[in-house]
Amino acid sequence: MLVGVCWAVLGGSAGLVVVRLGGWDDGTSLALVVVGLPYAALASVLALGVLLALRSWWPAGLAGVLVAVQLFWLVPRVVPEGGGEPPAAAPRLRVATSNAYLGQVDAAALVGLVREQRVDVLAMEEFGPGAADRLDRAGIAEVLPYREARPGRDTAIYSRLPLTPLDGSAPEAAREQIAAEVAVGARTVRLTAVHTYYPMGDAGRWAEDFVELRAAVDGATRDAVLLGDFNATLDHAPMRALLDTGLTDAHAELGRGLAPTWPESNADFPGLRPVIQIDHVLHGEALRAVSVAEHTVRGTDHRAVVAELAVIG
Repeated sequence: MLVGVCWAVLGGSAGLVVVRLGGWDDGTSLALVVVGLPYAALASVLALGVLLALRSWWPAGLAGVLVAVQLFWLVPRVVPEGGGEPPAAAPRLRVATSNAYLGQVDAAALVGLVREQRVDVLAMEEFGPGAADRLDRAGIAEVLPYREARPGRDTAIYSRLPLTPLDGSAPEAAREQIAAEVAVGARTVRLTAVHTYYPMGDAGRWAEDFVELRAAVDGATRDAVLLGDFNATLDHAPMRALLDTGLTDAHAELGRGLAPTWPESNADFPGLRPVIQIDHVLHGEALRAVSVAEHTVRGTDHRAVVAELAVIG
């Protein structure tokens, strides 16, 4: 009986491994199941332990191979990268991203987070009707006086530092991302507020958004920061392809690559705590992540992500 259960667990886990290896989630409904790979890996480890305890040796051997493959992918996400502390003189930029949940985010709570965390740049997604007015009433201009936010756009950028819009560099993706430059000390950082379509709604459209993101940053990632709701984990093929353009995920860089950000108080999943990480801060080689953390904000179904980046090159 127990051996049969283990076989079932390992079969499902192996299926996810095959999908990830083949990149078959790219533009298909398989994107929905790939998010479960870290949990499948945990189940595989438990199944391996049971099989060893039962002395079911050859199934345990197969389970061991499967576990090794999964850990090869997952362990680097929970082990901080080396390289030491960035130079003390390196300018710092504190960035944050928050999905506004169709404009329903508690504006006062979000402004409070910006103050508390000393945020320099805030990217917002699902910037629904009335969100800008509510943020203004909550005092956002007192802490982040500059903004790139346009009617009909799904994303927005608020900043403590002056912004230079980069219309020509923003990808023409389904969500119409907004891009801007900001000067940090004597350096320039290129910011893109990201919100891709969601694979549950249209996996093809989701994949196309990533194609456009890659095209927009390919060859220009050195001083880039992409932050927002990517609707993708680090196991999704489109996300991995985006990272391959020369970007680094701040969570994985600091050993927090499995910290979940969604869903938080989502009406479609009542009572469910965050289980997957789809909100990210990505950066190019001219920057290094110093810290990253997730924060609960009332009125939204995503945890906000705050990261401090050092500009080192």
